[in-house]
Amino acid sequence: MQPRMQDIWKSYRSLPLWVQIWVALILVPVNAAAFFLLDTWLGVAAAIAAAFVVLTNAPIMWVCRGMSRLMSVPHVFAWLPLQILIPLRLTGMVGSGSVSGAEWVFGIILFLINGISLVFDVVDSWRWLRGEREVPGLE
Repeated sequence: MQPRMQDIWKSYRSLPLWVQIWVALILVPVNAAAFFLLDTWLGVAAAIAAAFVVLTNAPIMWVCRGMSRLMSVPHVFAWLPLQILIPLRLTGMVGSGSVSGAEWVFGIILFLINGISLVFDVVDSWRWLRGEREVPGLE
């Protein structure tokens, strides 16, 4: 494995176990589920947000060689608008067609999971902006 990839893996593995589980088994899978619901309005909106997060976080992770708090900033820009759109969609105020059962369940789960993530992301973004730029596992 390349040294940079080893640093990224070391940084991820240095995070508290509950954070590793949260990211790998909850946050990523719930957001990735959007790509299985591209036939729904909310699936497309969530997939766009998820793609934005991946396309912005991957370079940050690469340049910082790990899990920088800077990675939280794109989450704020992706999840905040999505948190506004989800209830609007579930109440039929945006999008076309009726909300399917799968879209409804996905919307509720996504709203809860990304809402929790957003709380952590706002705190981490603030901490990064205040100068906390260390990368876990690389101290």
